[in-house]
Amino acid sequence: MDALDPIPISALQHWMYCPRQCALIHVEQVFADNVHTARGNAVHALVDEPGYELRRGVRAERSLPLWSDRIGLIGKADLVEFHPDGSVFPVEFKHGPKRKHTHDDIQLAAQAMCLEEMLGKPVTRGAIYHASSKRRREVDIDQGLRTLVQVTTQALRAAIAAGTIPPPVNDERCENCSLKTICQPEVMDDKHTQAYLRDKLYEADS
Repeated sequence: MDALDPIPISALQHWMYCPRQCALIHVEQVFADNVHTARGNAVHALVDEPGYELRRGVRAERSLPLWSDRIGLIGKADLVEFHPDGSVFPVEFKHGPKRKHTHDDIQLAAQAMCLEEMLGKPVTRGAIYHASSKRRREVDIDQGLRTLVQVTTQALRAAIAAGTIPPPVNDERCENCSLKTICQPEVMDDKHTQAYLRDKLYEADS
């Protein structure tokens, strides 16, 4: 079987948040920062330096490289805890308050699935560390999340191969998106204005 082109684990989070945002980043190769991405970068700086520490018998590895040849994923885990009982526990760092988001959970589940393939042992739980509230939200890596990882990876791989850019959503997600200026969701979603401009495109000046 031919090796699959690896998909960045972080791209799954982008796709679940907004397919258009994901395609702009991973197909068009464009990106921009705003206050939210700056806060995220500041949080990840806490775990971006590879290394480890031991606390009460738990070995915590920072910035651990991850991959899955079976699914075709590549990336890194912010933090992976190796417990004395042999259990493995990935932790993903996010800058916002403690709140459930599927686009965060799918990223954690993908990390768990990579670890399972790499280590040959089950990884059934993990956590999102929410920096704003300084609290963990534990996540069960259940079959629903595992299926979502596989389906999303396939959809994303197909979109990248086709080079397609999904239409804008133009909803509340756009307000916090760093690519709003590039995406221009209000203009792209304004079908009336688009039709008017298209009709006027080839009219001669009076």
